[in-house]
Amino acid sequence: MPKPASSIDRSRRGLPRAGSCSFTTLLLSSVFFLGLACFDSGPPVGPIAMRRITADQYRQTIADVFGPEIKIVGRFEPDARRNGLLAVGTAWVSITPAGFEQYDAIARRIAEQVVAPENRERLVGCTPADPEGPGAACSEQFIRHFGRRLLRRRLEDEDIGWRVAIAEEAARQMGDFYVGLRMALSSILVAPEFLFRVERAVSDPESPDRLRLTDHSIATRLSFFLWNTTPDEELLQAAERGELATDAGLARQIDRLLASPRLEKGVEAFFSDVLGFDELEDVSKDPILFPRFSRKILKDARQQTLRTVADHLIVRGEDFREIFTTRRTFMNRTLGVVYRVPVKTAEGWEATEFPPGSPRVGLQSHLSILALHSHPGRTSATLRGIFVREALLCQDVPAAPADVDFNVVQDVHNPDLKTARERLIAHSSERGCANCHKLVDPIGLALENFDGAGIWRSTENGVPIDAGGELEGMEFVGAEGLGRVLYETGTASACAVRNLFRYAVGRDPEKGERFFVRDLEDRFAEEGYRFAALIRALAMSESFRSASEPRQLESAGGERVANLPAAATNAEPGEEAG
Repeated sequence: MPKPASSIDRSRRGLPRAGSCSFTTLLLSSVFFLGLACFDSGPPVGPIAMRRITADQYRQTIADVFGPEIKIVGRFEPDARRNGLLAVGTAWVSITPAGFEQYDAIARRIAEQVVAPENRERLVGCTPADPEGPGAACSEQFIRHFGRRLLRRRLEDEDIGWRVAIAEEAARQMGDFYVGLRMALSSILVAPEFLFRVERAVSDPESPDRLRLTDHSIATRLSFFLWNTTPDEELLQAAERGELATDAGLARQIDRLLASPRLEKGVEAFFSDVLGFDELEDVSKDPILFPRFSRKILKDARQQTLRTVADHLIVRGEDFREIFTTRRTFMNRTLGVVYRVPVKTAEGWEATEFPPGSPRVGLQSHLSILALHSHPGRTSATLRGIFVREALLCQDVPAAPADVDFNVVQDVHNPDLKTARERLIAHSSERGCANCHKLVDPIGLALENFDGAGIWRSTENGVPIDAGGELEGMEFVGAEGLGRVLYETGTASACAVRNLFRYAVGRDPEKGERFFVRDLEDRFAEEGYRFAALIRALAMSESFRSASEPRQLESAGGERVANLPAAATNAEPGEEAG
């Protein structure tokens, strides 16, 4: 990566002073885009890619490196969902100039907090001889330590040298050592290697047509896969010792990460991606129709679902398929009122079970999923059915034609079509509608007892609701029946394996890897559908630590470096559904 000069030339009239916001943004944006130019050479590559860290990964990394007390204020460029996953979309998004300004502003606010007087003893770790001037030794120690954690590799002398030079010159001009340190930290927080997970690989001596990820790239991939954050100190040390290139060394680190309580958050991140929970931020409901609905309820409902999954799969180590049939969940006081479940704990969460006979069975009956896949003023059997097909079964559903008329479905006051089932039957009789709706409506109609906010109801417009459904040739009733079908067919568990593979490596399986994915599905079943065992098998696989030959130039040292996509892409637009 090109480096700025070791001294700052202010001889030109009008150049901002070091330490000012305009100077910092000008300097750091130059460093950032020069860095991108260094990476972005040649045609786009296949499996090896630069993956922009998500907003959640950014926040978690800052909390892990500097502590949860450091506040992150600002807006991130939007993440993009591709082929159903944000994890796949990370390789298809870049950073725009306007977006960089946002990252720069966030970085400066973080750096200000890190070097603030109340945090210096805990975070800076050294004291300059003269706090009103340069302090090269302390600057180098600080940059070397935090640069290694944030850039996820050991810094070379040149990586440190130019940042120390920036800190020294800024401290000299501003008469404040900590202003210089703040600028040096900001330069790390806007570096391409921080904002993107840069995967590097070397030729695999055992397979000439394959590339093996370097130890640091494996460490990064492993940490974000299992913990959704930057590698910790022990994992970085293992990478530096070359241990991740051996089966035994890799297995030790995988087992350590699997044994950590932090695995629960990593599994929650995976299911948040699969379930599309990033879209909960955009959910709104008609306040007249749903007066009890609130942002807090929706936030708590999201956490309820993710806690339930992590507890079932990781803490208790139960059968994956039972996430669709379990009555066990977690509840706080706010949700207890909505679900009509008694909660003893005044604050926080407690484990509970929906009683026998309750219609709440499995994740598909959770408020988070039901409210997300509804319209602001009504339910949508179609959206709920699409969710089951695409997110839980990995099946594609054709988009609705652009000229479809949804008036029949939307008219909830039609005296002749009082229920959603009746309206959908009438709508599906229109030209071009039946083929799509027959795939999804029989699934979603089984959830019609839950209104647009996910609250139980027995009637619609005074008419009893028919919650009969059909999936893969099996008829059922209600959320409990749907959960039983998802448990029994095996399609949902196979989909979970495919989604976990795509989430872990950030791409779809290549042609030669499809056999491996099917083998993973078989092993998942043989292990009793234990999720931790599936994670371990995937992390130990060749696909996880290697990739196909990229079509691009080598960097110095024979390493292959990912290319950055030419421009950001937005998530694939969704279609209005009935």
